[in-house]
Amino acid sequence: MTDFIIIGAGSAGCLLAHRLSADPNNHVLILEAGGPDDHPHLKTPWHWRSHFGSAIDWNYKTEPQPGLNGRQMEWPRGKVIGGSSSINNMIYIRGHRWDYDRWADLGNTGWDYESVLPYFKKSERQMQIESEFHGTEGELYVDKLGAVPPVSTNIERFITAGQEFGWPFNPDFNGATQEGVGRYQYTRHNNERFSAADAWLKPALNRPNLSAITHATVTKILFEGKRAVGVEYQHQGERKVARASREVILCGGAINSPQLLLLSGIGPAAELQKHGIPVVANLPGVGQNLQDHAQVVMRFQCDPPLRVTAKQIRAAEIEYASKKSGVLGMSWGAVGAFIKTEPEQAIPNIQLYSSVIDYTGEDGVDFYITVSLMRPKDRGFVALRSNDPLEHPIIQPNYFEETEDMQTLLKGVRLVRQLIQTSPYQNADVVEEFPGAPVQSDAELFAYLREKLGTNWHFCGTCKMGIDPLAVVAPDLKVHGVEGLRVVDASVMPEIVGGNTNAPTMMIGEKAADMILHSPLHHA
Repeated sequence: MTDFIIIGAGSAGCLLAHRLSADPNNHVLILEAGGPDDHPHLKTPWHWRSHFGSAIDWNYKTEPQPGLNGRQMEWPRGKVIGGSSSINNMIYIRGHRWDYDRWADLGNTGWDYESVLPYFKKSERQMQIESEFHGTEGELYVDKLGAVPPVSTNIERFITAGQEFGWPFNPDFNGATQEGVGRYQYTRHNNERFSAADAWLKPALNRPNLSAITHATVTKILFEGKRAVGVEYQHQGERKVARASREVILCGGAINSPQLLLLSGIGPAAELQKHGIPVVANLPGVGQNLQDHAQVVMRFQCDPPLRVTAKQIRAAEIEYASKKSGVLGMSWGAVGAFIKTEPEQAIPNIQLYSSVIDYTGEDGVDFYITVSLMRPKDRGFVALRSNDPLEHPIIQPNYFEETEDMQTLLKGVRLVRQLIQTSPYQNADVVEEFPGAPVQSDAELFAYLREKLGTNWHFCGTCKMGIDPLAVVAPDLKVHGVEGLRVVDASVMPEIVGGNTNAPTMMIGEKAADMILHSPLHHA
């Protein structure tokens, strides 16, 4: 028997495994459905999108979306050591301080900005910025991208144009303020991806009190009465059982975590009974409150071209393999902005990314500007399709169910069109390719949004933290109505943060580790 079982070796799970096993008296088992992070391109920043749809992706799809002309969306999630931190775009953004103060206002004591900032700093090894907002002694390397043409040309042009347009230059989106235009920070080290597995799990694997099993798909949490005592999992074609004397900690993410709770008898009683699952705890909020940052991509041509061609990539592969330098060490969206669609708003509600990468693999596109909705009103859900733990659940994000989300994105698109009229872009003869100059009216732009809307892959909220009737976990992340079970991942966010969600998920893991290690149970 082990003390702690961690389900999922992702952004939070890897950190928890490291922190809990640092005490040699704690015996920790971490179970990961995927395999090792040994894919040849996994560490190469440039190739991050190539893993979508691969064997290291869960390959989820949404239900057809009425608001998107019936389209299904592909929702990639990392099925590999490191979880989605092993396949994401590596952007390190914490969100706005307002987000965490809002969490606290919703009844989550201890989750306000001043309370969570020390946990961000504890994890971080910031390589370029020194300030009271950053840590330099943590395990997670964080840096900014260097100057490699044409990435650097796009960075400079975007920043100069933004300032001419009236946006302030912001040297640190994770500092005193978020608003403005600037460079993104990334979880990279020596021009390679630096995942949660690199930061926390791998350095701890030589500890005798930490065990990690890959290709282990957890199918059920086991209970004795109302207490979680272990898990069932499939490994190498066999059903196996592991038992925990202290806690089972669910770190599966916004899709897997609610699915596993439902399969284990925790969720809306009517849904569980429909699938023949005995009810352990009637929690109607399990799987509800699903949120995401929807985005739309605008495509541009310029003269001289900024594009990175397939021929250049082939040459860059050789340079990167021999020197770990060049464009392959870069990411796709090195520069961006946090902006307000209305000047009187208190905080930004749109995030921009600018990239010289062609999402389609063609050579003819010079750069993109992606418009991302920061605080959506839409709320979706995750539900069981059946009681088969290996069948993907129903994923219903309800994109554009709320017309306010469409209006906000449309305003963001119009702001980018104004940005392109500034001299840095006009001096380069920039032409909008998509949506394109003929698409002008609200109706035409709404049609474009319905046809082209994408996701920023920031899924969260389905096991929300709080004290209201739909809350799944308490502020200490313990699941309501049962004992010995916590959820520690992006699913506990009561509301999505205004920015990329990987860094906040790691912070949640850091804070959870502190709560677990200082709990009365730990010292019993």
